Amino acid sequence: MLAQLRPALVMIVLFSALTGIAYPLAITGIAQLTFPGQAYGSLIERGGKIAGSALIGQNFSSDRYFHGRPSATTTPDPADPSKTVDAPYNAANSSGSNLGPTSKKLVDRIGSAIAAGIEAGYTDPFLADAVTASASGLDPHISPGFAVAQAETVAKARNLPLSKVQALIEAHIEPRSAGLFGEPRVNVLLLNLALDDVR
Repeated sequence: MLAQLRPALVMIVLFSALTGIAYPLAITGIAQLTFPGQAYGSLIERGGKIAGSALIGQNFSSDRYFHGRPSATTTPDPADPSKTVDAPYNAANSSGSNLGPTSKKLVDRIGSAIAAGIEAGYTDPFLADAVTASASGLDPHISPGFAVAQAETVAKARNLPLSKVQALIEAHIEPRSAGLFGEPRVNVLLLNLALDDVR
């Protein structure tokens, strides 16, 4: 019995060490050497402080900034941990709303997003990414069309010429990946950081 048990235990320990320790450490080390920015989360620094990640959206609420698409992420309700409350761009709880097209909650959410866009003065508050959340709830990008729809509001709030804000948007449009995949997009954090640099 011991003769059969010993090789099994040795194999468990060996493969646990290889696949649970050695392999992850080797891959992490290679990633940090070859792609250090991406390996550490594509963090963006400003003035020696972390401003955010280029991969995770943030909740900008002031009219002085471009807003990302709605986020469906939640967090436990402090009053009742068995329930959840909305917590936009909560990176600890990435998720979509999982609401179907016949859901009254989804219809209400889209209606309130349209109303908020109209109130904010967006030139086109009906764009899909202006009113619907992404699958992760953390999408850092918006369409160029949604950025343009917000340009007038941002320009007024900052007392900037509209043409200057539109030029910033144009400069921050990212093309399709490899020219084929996805759609042109604008990273909201990078655009807002560039906006803060405008004098």
